[in-house]
Amino acid sequence: MLMISFALGLAALTMGFDSLLARRENPNQNPASQRAADGSVEVTLRRNAQGHYLVTGFINEVPSRFLLDTGATDVVLSEQLASRAGLEAGYPTRAMTANGPVTVYSAVLDELRIGDIRLQEVPASINPAMQGDAVLLGMSALKHIEFTQRGDSLTLRYIP
Repeated sequence: MLMISFALGLAALTMGFDSLLARRENPNQNPASQRAADGSVEVTLRRNAQGHYLVTGFINEVPSRFLLDTGATDVVLSEQLASRAGLEAGYPTRAMTANGPVTVYSAVLDELRIGDIRLQEVPASINPAMQGDAVLLGMSALKHIEFTQRGDSLTLRYIP
């Protein structure tokens, strides 16, 4: 009985620390939205421990982790995530990344959602070299959103 209690306690501590680390990496797992009188939608994000803005959102209703990247031309996602989101790879092109040139494939996201901000028909690139559910949220989406940084917060404002 003592061993079972010890194992359960260890499992609970492990789950607690995993949750804490996940919130530290992405403090915006459930972003709240505010609607203004002018019809605009605002989502305020907190910077993570590394100084990046990560936020959980959706591509075609598939959960995704977005890393805001104003240096990326397009929204860029992995082949695995593109497949789960029902995207088909379009024409190939070469893109320059931090790791050098890669071949990426064009795609169009039916919907990209962060909180109550909804963008439709967003140009994207599928990068076969990427892994997991991380997505670079590049300028093909961000050009439709105003963003303001103050301290450790970044406010995204979308006017439909």
